[in-house]
Amino acid sequence: MDKITVGIIHNIPSSPGAVFSKSSEDIMVQVEAIDDALKRLGHETRRIPFTRNLASVITALQKDHIDVVFNMCETVDENPAYAAHPAAVLELLDIPFSGSPSTSLMTTTDKVMTKRLLRGRGIKTPNYLIYNGSDYLNTAYLQFPVIVKPRYEDASIGIEQESVFENEKVLKAGLKGSYEQFGPLLVEEYIDGREFNVSIFGYPDPQVMPIAEIDFSRFPENFYPIVGYKAKWDEKSFEYHNTPRIFSPNMSQSLLWEIERVALDCFSFFMLRDYGRIDMRVNEYGKVYILEINANPCLSPDAGFPSALEHAGISFGAMVQSFIEFMIQRSSYADQTLYSTGQK
Repeated sequence: MDKITVGIIHNIPSSPGAVFSKSSEDIMVQVEAIDDALKRLGHETRRIPFTRNLASVITALQKDHIDVVFNMCETVDENPAYAAHPAAVLELLDIPFSGSPSTSLMTTTDKVMTKRLLRGRGIKTPNYLIYNGSDYLNTAYLQFPVIVKPRYEDASIGIEQESVFENEKVLKAGLKGSYEQFGPLLVEEYIDGREFNVSIFGYPDPQVMPIAEIDFSRFPENFYPIVGYKAKWDEKSFEYHNTPRIFSPNMSQSLLWEIERVALDCFSFFMLRDYGRIDMRVNEYGKVYILEINANPCLSPDAGFPSALEHAGISFGAMVQSFIEFMIQRSSYADQTLYSTGQK
């Protein structure tokens, strides 16, 4: 493949020491890894911070004659509700970019919208209610324990052991503080069971990568087996060191088929593109419940998605090369030599 100019757009991480700075700073780990891989492949790269100053973003994209763009934006100005907007700008500019389109990012960033669509599709997801700061809370149709999550955050921000509540009394006492910090909240039934991360990769024919199960076997009895913020980002915490991924977990063939079927259905229904990760739990009766649809999961070399590809024999560099090929296939210049993929 000939050399092309690849833009890497990314959000600006929060200041060191800020609340949740670890997850915010990780975006630059991803950018560094992608940038390095692209240069090793012989491509030119341009890093472009994405802010609400759209004029500067558009100028940067146009002046350097960017061919394709890696969309690494997880927020805009630290607002996760804007996660879909960078993709929308690239769509307006008709620049091919990696990952899901803006419509998919918009629906999957909103946990409530995601659950409503899952229900409409007939895909199981835990029962839930929305908390918007009201003093009135009707939990009559929920079974406790429940887990509280910010409606728009990702990276397990706002999710800890203290996010699980055993009854309505303690739930009401804890909601106000969470709402003041994170805004609208999702209150959903806690599903006791095995947790799986299903990575999907490919365009135009997405394929399920090796499935990972989260191993909670070392958690004490007074800990809920959940992957909270500490498990992902706090290197000094117990959870961080005791939630390893197990690839090729022990399961029946019928359960494997069901997990793959549901994951691919979610990927297709939410119109994800190139890559995604579906997080789910399986209860004691073998019922699969979707916890989250991750449209553009983390691409840090040690994150779950690249790890799944590695277990499939796909190196980080090969993954980046594949993304370039996916974008070129979608380019209006696909018939030119520069963008040739060998496909008609």
